[in-house]
Amino acid sequence: MFSISPLRRVLAVLASAAAALLPHLALAQQSGQALTWVVDPEPSSLVPLVTTAGGNTEIGPKVVEGLLTYDRQLQPRPLLATEWTVSPDGLRYSFKLRQGVKWHDGQPFTSANVVYSIQTLKQAHPRGRVTFANVTAIKAPAPDRVELELSKPAPYLLTALASAESPIVPRHLYEGTDVAANPYNSKPVGTGPFVFKEWVRGSFVRLERNPDYWGAPKPAVQQVVVRFIPDAAARAAALESGEVLLGSQAIPLADVERFRKLPNVEVDTRDWPYVGNHVQIYFNLDTPEFKDRAVRLAVAQSVNVAGLIKSVWYGLGTPSASPIGKANPFHDASIQPYGFDIKAAEAGLDAAGYPRRADGTRFAVRLLYNPFVDRRAADYVRQALGRIGIKAEVQSYDFGTYVTKAYTDRAFDIVVENMTNLFDPTLGVQRIFWSKNFKIGLPSNAPHYVSPEADRLLEAAAVEPDAARRKQLFSDFQKVVHADVPSIEIGANPTITVANRRIKDYAPGGEGIRGSFADVTIAPAP
Repeated sequence: MFSISPLRRVLAVLASAAAALLPHLALAQQSGQALTWVVDPEPSSLVPLVTTAGGNTEIGPKVVEGLLTYDRQLQPRPLLATEWTVSPDGLRYSFKLRQGVKWHDGQPFTSANVVYSIQTLKQAHPRGRVTFANVTAIKAPAPDRVELELSKPAPYLLTALASAESPIVPRHLYEGTDVAANPYNSKPVGTGPFVFKEWVRGSFVRLERNPDYWGAPKPAVQQVVVRFIPDAAARAAALESGEVLLGSQAIPLADVERFRKLPNVEVDTRDWPYVGNHVQIYFNLDTPEFKDRAVRLAVAQSVNVAGLIKSVWYGLGTPSASPIGKANPFHDASIQPYGFDIKAAEAGLDAAGYPRRADGTRFAVRLLYNPFVDRRAADYVRQALGRIGIKAEVQSYDFGTYVTKAYTDRAFDIVVENMTNLFDPTLGVQRIFWSKNFKIGLPSNAPHYVSPEADRLLEAAAVEPDAARRKQLFSDFQKVVHADVPSIEIGANPTITVANRRIKDYAPGGEGIRGSFADVTIAPAP
């Protein structure tokens, strides 16, 4: 007998799985019916119910649906709910559900599933505790009716019901189980256009067309194969060759211009307003030097944001001087950058009592960065600080260690962070600037920003049912934050989607690639 090393055994299993998949996939590709899609990183689950880490917010909505979907202006559109009303005081939401819908195992979809799912989201979802905090009762007066009663208005709630944010799961497969450990998080049963078939860890997920989809004759494609390719160069090669037809955030930014010249692919750089990518530089306001607004302003004047975007993001992305980015309907375009002015920065530091010492430096800082942010952004900030005499040491950690260092130990003076705006500022932006959200260990309010006026505006906007008044409250909030300089806002980091030109309508709405793929069509290969 002879033994096989563990590594060779793993490789053999993966090769066998790939070989089994290829004949079926090749046949489907020839008929234009298979969508091959690369997702990175591979998620730990496929349903964004108890976690939104990794790619489950992208894969899950193809199988498990929410009540609503959204256009690029974040206006709600029917999905599992066909009609909805909100009472004038914002305290009652009523939904009429789509009839005749079945789960992929054949069981009927009813209001009982919606009641159970919202109750579960309120308890287990990372943002559900906040989203549904004001919901005091969830009622099902009929199989096709759901009513929510609130203690106070939650104007963001109607935008929080997408498949990637508030998935509706089958009660008969979840009730009475440990929701976090439920096996159907990794082999989902949903109502969506595609049915889960298999997941070979480290290799692929295979979904097949739902023949009983309520939206028939959609979907047009017979199969979706999600590939996991950790190496960026290998992902780029697969997209360029046509082995993979679709990928988001799949290629290095340095390859974008080259891919734009390829005849067989298109590069889509549109922001997804439902996600709201946003990168910012936060000051630790507990650091003695940064308690002084003049010092923070001097640092802000030393960072050439346009230069950072050009050199680090290759001119891609969307700058925003406000913490609410340009893709969000509540963005205030009147907020302007602090201005790149080295002389003013130097003078400001001198006046604040931090002259250059004999070695040319003023003081030293610890500079951290979220590992999901390009390391070169931190290096760019370090060089900018060096020009005005601030010595910055860039400290690099894996994500888990970074979260501990930044939010538990608070062992930083400046951090380059990536906190998405999400679909509404109450959920995406308030967590960062609300003083009551500062808690050791909680990944929010990194600056430890305390402003009674900002708190007042955020709290008022969170319960204001009038859209115009709410927009004004958020505008006033943006002005207060900009004046206080707890952060230097960079803007939306690049969203790069590479799609083979044979594919159409892969991301028609505001959710981008987190949509359902129900509308995707693929032209036959030439």
